[in-house]
Amino acid sequence: MARGGGRSPFQTTLRASERRALKPSARRQAAPFREVVRARTVLDAAAGLSNALIARRLQVAPNTVVKWRKRFCTEGYAGLRDRKRPGRPRAFPAAVMACAKAVACELPATRGVPPGRWSLAELRLELLASGLVGEVSVATLRRWLVEDAIRPWQHRSWTSPRDPGFAAKAGVVLDLYQRRLDGEPLGAGEYVIPADEKPSVQARCRCHPTLPPGVARVLRVGHEDDRGGALAYLAAWDVGHARLFGRCEPTTGIEPFGRLVEQVMTTGPYASAERVFWVVDNGSSHRGQASVDRLQDAWRNLRLVHLPIHASWLNQVEIYFSVIQRNVLSPTTSVTSSRSSAASLASSDATSRPRSPSTGATPDPTSTGSSSDWTNTSSSPRPHDDHARTCIRQYLVSPGEPLAVLVPALAEPVCNLPGCTGRRRTWDVRGAEVAARRRRVTGSRPSGAAEQEGGYGHHRLDRSRVDRRGHRQSNLAGR
Repeated sequence: MARGGGRSPFQTTLRASERRALKPSARRQAAPFREVVRARTVLDAAAGLSNALIARRLQVAPNTVVKWRKRFCTEGYAGLRDRKRPGRPRAFPAAVMACAKAVACELPATRGVPPGRWSLAELRLELLASGLVGEVSVATLRRWLVEDAIRPWQHRSWTSPRDPGFAAKAGVVLDLYQRRLDGEPLGAGEYVIPADEKPSVQARCRCHPTLPPGVARVLRVGHEDDRGGALAYLAAWDVGHARLFGRCEPTTGIEPFGRLVEQVMTTGPYASAERVFWVVDNGSSHRGQASVDRLQDAWRNLRLVHLPIHASWLNQVEIYFSVIQRNVLSPTTSVTSSRSSAASLASSDATSRPRSPSTGATPDPTSTGSSSDWTNTSSSPRPHDDHARTCIRQYLVSPGEPLAVLVPALAEPVCNLPGCTGRRRTWDVRGAEVAARRRRVTGSRPSGAAEQEGGYGHHRLDRSRVDRRGHRQSNLAGR
């Protein structure tokens, strides 16, 4: 073969598909250098350049150009890949590797090991205890398992439909979501309402204010909190008209669910509707034929439709609950913005807040007291349960409103109890303590806006920002 400027015996011609594959490799900035050199060598050879000229252009040895030119001519595009090298002899025979993988595919309980699933460290200890190997590293074990995509440290929950009528029941619900029943479209006076309960909604008041995120700093939520018990949230969702209904109850059960049904069925247009289909799962509050008889006897136009067993994921209100869990309840002191309108809870308790007849927006609540009414001292215990539940309940918006109306309702201050920062659902411990300490030392009282807001510092700024935002929303609603 030619070693200089002579003609090479390996003449290179490229098909269009090979040229399309080589050009991106030759131009890719993040590709390994060896791949770029090989691609450019073949492209230059196909352009008729000599080996010496290609070597000077790529700043490599001529032998390197000859090597990859020859491989491409004899093996094609596959010849540009690295060949397998013999390397160091294996320290463990194939039988040992296969036995280690077999142990990884067993449940730890079958070998009398306490963990519920294998970790690499536990698997290594088991292999050493069984005498399969004398010594092996965790990195070696990982490399063995990755070869066959075995990951015993991961797990996934699963279930299989065990309802004999799964297809038939699920088909009815899916047809109702598309406003069809028995092949016929639903009329204008017929509605579809999925409903369910979300139990154990924790009512918490953080002992320290939640700090907003900043540069190189994430949202900081205090670890300590005062727990005010748990609430159950019941919600109903009108699929075809995007209306949301909900209420908070101390617990779930037949009676709380009956109050949710009454809340919906006594309002228009459901009270005078031809038929209202309620889609529910098989929970204890609405299970079996007894629930069908009970509700349909109480409401003549109600039709109760049960989902298949283990198929509550077909209930569309579960999607709404998942949005609530992410955007409102995790963490419990996260700031709710107007963009997360679909994640705001709806409750009949919020109807006690009067709405402006001209704009429809809820006016800002007035302060019910200052920090002098309540301070964080041992002689004045904090009303944990009532306050925490009130904060959760006042996050709720009026029931039965379309989502377009829920947007301006979310940015309003929701808690006007003394010592609480409102929308952040946290106690203003710092402002109350500073005000109380200053009064004890100097005998003076905070003046002006500080007295109205119950303290100093961030609490006053928080309320002023909320007031301005609420004012702007009132103007938007007036337009």
